[in-house]
Amino acid sequence: MALGPFEPSLKRMRTAVDLLEAAVERRMRLDAKRGDSDEELALMQDDRDRLAVELDGALGRSRALEGANAEAARMLAQASAALEAAIARIVASGGQ
Repeated sequence: MALGPFEPSLKRMRTAVDLLEAAVERRMRLDAKRGDSDEELALMQDDRDRLAVELDGALGRSRALEGANAEAARMLAQASAALEAAIARIVASGGQ
């Protein structure tokens, strides 16, 4: 079936449709990659938020341990001073 004078126009139209389909496919792949990137970014932000909460908790525990350590050091210093005073009294009294 000869199309005569329409053949070149139809050929150009087919080429244009093929190019359009290829462009649409490329765009769909890019959109899918962008979607994957957006999802990965959201996951990283969630991880960052979770890590920030964990870090805040760890810092709070660290401060509490530092306070407990300072209190223990103070109590040990008092006990040491009390022992030294008791030993000094014993020595002063002649060891009796």
